[in-house]
Amino acid sequence: MNRQNTGRKGENLAAMWLQQHEFVLLERNWKARRKEIDLIACKDHVLHFIEVKTRMGLGFGNPEEQVNGKKLYHLRIAAEEYLTQHPQWRRIQFDVLAILLNGNFNTITFLEDVG
Repeated sequence: MNRQNTGRKGENLAAMWLQQHEFVLLERNWKARRKEIDLIACKDHVLHFIEVKTRMGLGFGNPEEQVNGKKLYHLRIAAEEYLTQHPQWRRIQFDVLAILLNGNFNTITFLEDVG
């Protein structure tokens, strides 16, 4: 499976996981000024900007370890643009949904309020 297919599969699994955990999915792959937010969802009146990281194995470490300060900075820039277009949100948070694909057994880790 190539990198693009791995990412797409991970985002699909992430979207399903969020819906199973009572999130309402608002946007997928939302773009602003060459920055992208993988998923935007809400739950309990909180807007969640979610970075999805998917890996096929641990050769490069856990998926969540790939979300660094630079990535969070870009996520915040895009989130600011989203909020100018949707100013009704008062409570927001930045999350990481890490997915490790392993055949029929996938590991999903949800890290809340990381930024």
